[in-house]
Amino acid sequence: MMQNERRTISVLVDNEPGVLSRVTGLFSGRGFNIESLSVGETLDPTISRITLVTTGSPPIIEQIIKQLRKLINVIKVVDLTETEFVEREMLLIKVRAEAASRAEVLRIVDIFRCKVVDASPHFYTVEVTGSESKIQAVLDLFTPLGIEEIVKTGKIAIARSKK
Repeated sequence: MMQNERRTISVLVDNEPGVLSRVTGLFSGRGFNIESLSVGETLDPTISRITLVTTGSPPIIEQIIKQLRKLINVIKVVDLTETEFVEREMLLIKVRAEAASRAEVLRIVDIFRCKVVDASPHFYTVEVTGSESKIQAVLDLFTPLGIEEIVKTGKIAIARSKK
């Protein structure tokens, strides 16, 4: 049995209504899961970049990429996992920050180079940007202090420049 692989795929598409729906419809129609999805305009406002993370066996991943390339409005599909690339996610986390725990929250913020973006008498909202492992480490440290709410972006990724 083939092992499932986690893949990060970058898709350049026309920046038009319905394109994202066609891409996600391809996944749902064939029973493939999207673990993470992020979309944003590129330097050219007529083109958007979709970064998605999915899991599947090598033949399934190959099928996904071939099907994506067949979609109208898809300009380019790159499996970043086969190259060197940089990836980031962003997390906004509302963590309990009572008088007794405020110093601990700020210590974690400092260690992980996060930012406090909002403060109230009982909570800090902290912005965390980084790799999946960094975000998980921050979540693990804040959990015992009391997490009220989190919001996380999908992964964004870009190929490294050739040296």
